[in-house]
Amino acid sequence: MSALSEKILRSRESVVPAGGFKFTIRRPTDLDMIEFSKTRKPADLVRFVVGWKDVTDGDLYPGGDGAPATFDTEACAEWLADRSDLMVVLVNAVAEAYQAHKTALETAEKN
Repeated sequence: MSALSEKILRSRESVVPAGGFKFTIRRPTDLDMIEFSKTRKPADLVRFVVGWKDVTDGDLYPGGDGAPATFDTEACAEWLADRSDLMVVLVNAVAEAYQAHKTALETAEKN
């Protein structure tokens, strides 16, 4: 991936606190949301969770130690499938990030 592409992706990121953890989400693009509109499954928005902080192996599964867990997309989806308290906050944050972007574009267009 080019350095410029990485900058574009990072510009869509924000940090969301949930359940004592910090998650990095990436705002979906218009194309992403068109694809999402076909299924409307909230779990499909989990792929926009792209990082975490303060998560340990012990948080992820019984018997895990207290070592910081390296972010893994598949592991995150598995964990969140059992953590509706976190899932709701993160899915809402992803949807809100998209809506805020659309609103900002519409406002800029009017000016």
